[in-house]
Amino acid sequence: MRRSMIFAVAAVLAAAGSTVYVASSAGAAVACAPAWSATAVYVGGNSASQNGRNYTAKWWTQNESPATHSGQWDVWADKGACEGGTTPTTPPTTPPTTPPTTPPTTPPTTAPTTPPTSQPPVSGIPKRALIGYLHASFANGSGYLRMADVPADWDIVNLAFGEPTTATSGDIRFALCPAAECPGVETEAQFIAAIRAKRAAGKKVLLSIGGANGQVQLTTTAARDAFVRSVSAIIDKYGLDGVDIDFEGHSLSLNTGDTDFKNPTTPVIVNLISAVRSLKARYGANFVLTMAPETFFVQLGYQYYGSGPWGGQDPRAGSYLPVIHALRDILTVLHVQDYNSGSIMGLDNQYHSMGGADFHIAMTDMLLAGFPVAGNTANVFPALREDQVAFGAPSSVSAGNGHVAPAAVQQAVGCLVNGSNCGSYTLRGGTNPNFRGLMTWSINWDRFYGWEFQNTNGRYLKSLP
Repeated sequence: MRRSMIFAVAAVLAAAGSTVYVASSAGAAVACAPAWSATAVYVGGNSASQNGRNYTAKWWTQNESPATHSGQWDVWADKGACEGGTTPTTPPTTPPTTPPTTPPTTPPTTAPTTPPTSQPPVSGIPKRALIGYLHASFANGSGYLRMADVPADWDIVNLAFGEPTTATSGDIRFALCPAAECPGVETEAQFIAAIRAKRAAGKKVLLSIGGANGQVQLTTTAARDAFVRSVSAIIDKYGLDGVDIDFEGHSLSLNTGDTDFKNPTTPVIVNLISAVRSLKARYGANFVLTMAPETFFVQLGYQYYGSGPWGGQDPRAGSYLPVIHALRDILTVLHVQDYNSGSIMGLDNQYHSMGGADFHIAMTDMLLAGFPVAGNTANVFPALREDQVAFGAPSSVSAGNGHVAPAAVQQAVGCLVNGSNCGSYTLRGGTNPNFRGLMTWSINWDRFYGWEFQNTNGRYLKSLP
């Protein structure tokens, strides 16, 4: 999630003075036919040549420009000797060979491992839930929306954002948008009263922690404890139902050698799990826990997990998986951001890209079917319950890269729920009559565009049996 309008990164020319070090490369391409390769690149720009070969970015982490984020490892396209050639419009149909982790030809339809016992769903959330983010602490061009004016269609309202005082402090703060930035902002007393009214009407209001600008790294137990203490204070002050974990950017990554998502050892992972469990213990059975990771941190784990057995991969790849797995017994809804994303391999071993129903279907099916992590069939991320899964889509063209027309969103929901109109994709997890619903960034942007997401996608969702 971002505070400002999000645009697709389109530049393919190197920034002046940029430096790119190619750490590894797949084999030579033939003539001028571009060939995709999983090439680990130290990025100081977004286009480069080495040894007579030209490289153009195929992937970089969502919301991050490689020109301004040095030290990240990305997958690039090896364009051979073609000067100024164009990248292929169709991604490869076979997984990369570097690093040599090949996903299975036919992923299992059921997970062979036993996940933690799941508790019954939190009461008070409808079978089909419409979930949205409210810009409560900032303005970003969409206009401020008072809590009392949020329509009743929204079942879970995530307050964006609680952010740390420093990246590693664990001390989370939240305050209403200043009047100078947000004309018409309500008083704290009015805000609290509106939250109370929402909850009395059966809605859930959560503190969303992180966002694109709020990097949270619980590197120590002191930071963990500060996190629990400060988040509890915010929940108590505003009378909230729980939290949404929206860690992005560099908040989560895996230490070298931490290769088993079932038994993580990296402090930022272990401390986050512990902190959330402490909050759950404090607030009890009706504590609502949602998560909004990007595809890089979840579905990319099908191919890559952490820095990998040979090193050199982005240590953030798949790094949400141990958090989701460890907390699946108390997780209310996981709604992955199906936007601002590069192409991701699905369970059909094909790459899927934003722009239509297919991406939502393939990405969500991975969570409902389970999948081998880093291609290891002996290390399967088990499927989540249907009622624990939703997917996220931008509410408008200004809200995020990857917006699609309502018809495509509804096609994806219909396919996932009852198997209809799935296009060429075959559901590995079968139909999901208890599929939970839709998340969008954001409620404010939806209001700005005349409530299209709420009035079309939301109403379609709730029309389903």
